[in-house]
Amino acid sequence: MNTTAIIVIVLVVLVAVILGVVLARRRRSAALQQHFGPEYERSVSASGDRRAAEAELAERRQRREEFDVRDLRPEERDRFRSSWNEIQRDFVDDPRRSLQAADLLVVEVMRTRGYPVDDDFDRRADDLSVDHPRVVQHYREARRVRDSGDEADTERQRSAVTSYRSLVDALLGDDGGRTDDRTDRDRTDRDRTDRTSSLATDTTDAGGRHAARDTEPVGGEVPRGDGRRGDGRNPADPNGTQDPRTEERTR
Repeated sequence: MNTTAIIVIVLVVLVAVILGVVLARRRRSAALQQHFGPEYERSVSASGDRRAAEAELAERRQRREEFDVRDLRPEERDRFRSSWNEIQRDFVDDPRRSLQAADLLVVEVMRTRGYPVDDDFDRRADDLSVDHPRVVQHYREARRVRDSGDEADTERQRSAVTSYRSLVDALLGDDGGRTDDRTDRDRTDRDRTDRTSSLATDTTDAGGRHAARDTEPVGGEVPRGDGRRGDGRNPADPNGTQDPRTEERTR
């Protein structure tokens, strides 16, 4: 075999190796992008270096494998749902306190499920991003509003509570598998967020009293202060008969 043939063989091998490396990187990038979705783009934008961002995301997945995350027991899930419903009802009277309580509830659910919560917020968000890559962006948004204190107006606070709710829903409804990166789950979260965009706003009646708009909390509808549903019907009446006062007003 002459020198020219040897050189050609070496070059072919080198090209094959380079192509293999390039293809492997592309497959890795595609897998990370598919799994993390918007969190992938956020990480790339934050770092300014795609390769560094991908290495950090891969490190998150490896760290997550070390956690012993479990499903919630039914009684635990019910207790957390009840806590969330109370937070949502209290939003009208004290939005800031509700945001604080919502943030603490997220930490409590994470701890119960087996996530480490002793690290700072950024680390907790990173850990959650592996199982909930699409919902975790709501967590970050809500935390920013919570930390802004009096600078956030009521509309931003309401949006933050809705964002916390998206994460609470995911944590309570997750069966332990990483279902949050599925398209149908993402669509469900978006639809749920849209439906609750008018969460718990103050309204004042003629007598100067405050009432909360009808909302749809985790686990069902919160009744109005007078016990009727938002359409004026008595929920205890199976025939859906309107309250006489409501019927009189509509005539």
